[in-house]
Amino acid sequence: MIQRVTVTDKAIALIEKLKAMHGPLLFHQSGGCCDGSQPMCFAAGEFKISEDNDVKLGDVHDCPFYMGKDQYTYWAHTQLQVDAAPGRGSSFSLEIPLGYRFIIRSRLFTEDELALLKEN
Repeated sequence: MIQRVTVTDKAIALIEKLKAMHGPLLFHQSGGCCDGSQPMCFAAGEFKISEDNDVKLGDVHDCPFYMGKDQYTYWAHTQLQVDAAPGRGSSFSLEIPLGYRFIIRSRLFTEDELALLKEN
C-alpha cells in the first residue's frame, strides 16, 4: 500500500521522547505564515482538527498526520517524509524545547503510484 506520509528512524526516536512527556500526539502541517512547511507536533486534543479544513494523510508512528485542505491541493502528488534535525524551528511544536525540529522531505509520486492512490 502506498503511504502519503512516512517517517524516519530519527523522527521516531524524537516522537517516542515526546510521547513519554506528553502522551498521545498529532501532527499538523498548514503551510501558514508562522510554521511554513515545518510539521507541527501537538499533544492530542491541543489542536482542533476541522473536517472542513483539514485532510488526514495517514499516521506517523501511531500519531495522526493532518494537512490543511488548501495546502493539500498543492501536495497531493507528493509523498511526505517526517524527519528530525537538530536546531530550533520557528513554530509552536512540542520538540522545540528539546533542541530539535521536525522537517519534511518529499518526493513526487510516480504515475503508477498516483493511479493506485486514486483507486484507494
